[in-house]
Amino acid sequence: MPREKVEFEDVDCLKATERAILCNIDGDEKWVPQSVVDDDSEVWKEGDTGKLVVHEWWAVKAGLV
Repeated sequence: MPREKVEFEDVDCLKATERAILCNIDGDEKWVPQSVVDDDSEVWKEGDTGKLVVHEWWAVKAGLV
């Protein structure tokens, strides 16, 4: 069963670690676990800007949707 995805546009990655990226999503800074970032995402590492695609369950848990 495919996982549901959520996309956020114009996201800036401010910092990155081995396990998570710190992103500015609609004015909120959120640590996003690398494990929930989808392969379709344009944002993976520090300095990336663009579309962030994450698993829907995480976006709900993080209060983003």
